[in-house]
Amino acid sequence: MSTVEAPAKSRAQIKERTLRKDNWRLYPITTFVIFTAWVVYATVRAFWGSAFYVPEYHYLTPFYSPCLNEICNNVTVDGHTGDAAEFGTFLPAGTRGWIPFAAISLPFLLLFRLTCYYYRKAYYRSFWAAPTACAVREPHAKYTGERRFPLIGQNLHRYFWMAAFLISLINTWDAVRAFHGKDGGFGIGLGTVILVANVVLLWLYTLSCHSCRHIVGGRLKNFSKHPVRYRMWGWVSKINQRHGMYALITLGSLVAADLYVALVAGGTISDLRIVN
Repeated sequence: MSTVEAPAKSRAQIKERTLRKDNWRLYPITTFVIFTAWVVYATVRAFWGSAFYVPEYHYLTPFYSPCLNEICNNVTVDGHTGDAAEFGTFLPAGTRGWIPFAAISLPFLLLFRLTCYYYRKAYYRSFWAAPTACAVREPHAKYTGERRFPLIGQNLHRYFWMAAFLISLINTWDAVRAFHGKDGGFGIGLGTVILVANVVLLWLYTLSCHSCRHIVGGRLKNFSKHPVRYRMWGWVSKINQRHGMYALITLGSLVAADLYVALVAGGTISDLRIVN
């Protein structure tokens, strides 16, 4: 006759911080360096106020889209003048320097990434050490989860996703406008390719979101009655497996797109033209 042992009254007392033998510190340290460098770069560029638009080819950096400041009108680069403000302007030029130029989109995009499930894991481990890694002792005295302010705000992620979806549409329009030639007709340059590639990656990141997967078909109780939504749910589920990868890649693609536009707009390099 078998006996059943009573459950332990307390957790096992282990003196070591962890029994792991691998280099578990590499992930949080690397993430900390990458995220910090990206935030510094993005912050500087968001307030830079110049080298954000190439009117000759309609290249607008994603960091300034939609461009709503008055200086977005009549932008002149190398003798070419054009408007980066596709949706009007309501921020006066005097706000330059203390309000980001994409004042409407940036806060929502920042909150979308801050509340993203992947980013939570990344910055919880790298910035808060809560915990630093799996099977590593928690350094904090207590943990209340995401049930109190400010972390309870993480539950708003699905609404920030909706805003990010709309902003992705605007970024797509910016990429379409980048198919502009020197004579005013159709044209393709290296900047066009970079902006389009960035938009594709942004869509992969946005659509692979867990909230998107839930909205598309996560609440359905009977897939057979909703074949279209089931197919969409299946497609989103496939790219959802690489959501973390897209989250990191888009950080690089955003910097690449912004830096290229800045270099062309600043006259440091010339756009490599492919067609027209």
